Amino acid sequence: MSPMKSIYIIRHGQTDYNLRGIVQGSGVNAPLNERGQQQAQAFYRHFKSVPFDKVYTSKLMRTYQSVQPFIDYTPHEAYEELNEISWGDHEGKNVNYYDQSVFSALTSSWKRGELDRALSNGESPNEVAARQRRFVPVLQERLEEKNVLICMHGRAMRVFLCVLLGLPLVEMDQFEHSNLCLYQLEMTQSRGFKVLKSNYTAHLEDR
Repeated sequence: MSPMKSIYIIRHGQTDYNLRGIVQGSGVNAPLNERGQQQAQAFYRHFKSVPFDKVYTSKLMRTYQSVQPFIDYTPHEAYEELNEISWGDHEGKNVNYYDQSVFSALTSSWKRGELDRALSNGESPNEVAARQRRFVPVLQERLEEKNVLICMHGRAMRVFLCVLLGLPLVEMDQFEHSNLCLYQLEMTQSRGFKVLKSNYTAHLEDR
């Protein structure tokens, strides 16, 4: 039975904040750096033959810059539901030793199932999943869109894949990611989803 829809989910390309180890989250609207632009072009060269019917991004510029070559000729919509998790008071700061211990303790608590925990003034995984679930019907109901490209963010992508696949959020760290990596999914006749490619980066080796 053929899939109802093919969904290509990518993380945005590199920013200087990524390179310098500065926390971005949803509160820092950083552009791609030169390497990020190169990654975006490499992804475009590799996937420009896919007949995308729609491009979806978050509201942050690093996502739509990553897929700009597609947006130039493909319908595009941006959703706050696809924004990165908010890291609250840590956004815009370098990750020093103290911050690393704070983030490590937080992610460890998530693995233990404490999914309402968040950094000060930030979001919890449960809050991120709740807003993402408002976007899922867009994928399930727009059946005329057979090939869809979604550009979003690392932690948000991990949560989103759990939401789509019906997995508990404690399993989100199994979804590894890097800048401009791809997860390719298909939507089945039952409106469920399954993964075809995971953290795929072969396009970045294309010269």
